[in-house]
Amino acid sequence: MKSNQQRLNNIVGQIEGVKKMMDSNTDCLKVLTQLKAIKSAVSGVMDSVVEDKFETCLNSVSKEDKKLFINLKTYVKSN
Repeated sequence: MKSNQQRLNNIVGQIEGVKKMMDSNTDCLKVLTQLKAIKSAVSGVMDSVVEDKFETCLNSVSKEDKKLFINLKTYVKSN
């Protein structure tokens, strides 16, 4: 399984590829397909970070912020 760092490096590469596609006036559908893939990849990293770091983050915040973190996790999971 890829680390989040590897996944982020892949996303950066995808973004660079989309920039080149747009500079060379690549077909709109191809660009949109790549942007959708990037969006999905970012979402995957976000889910992973929330799962991996949520408990640590939750334990390090004040009681007032815990509700915010729990709501944030719910939001991330639903989107």
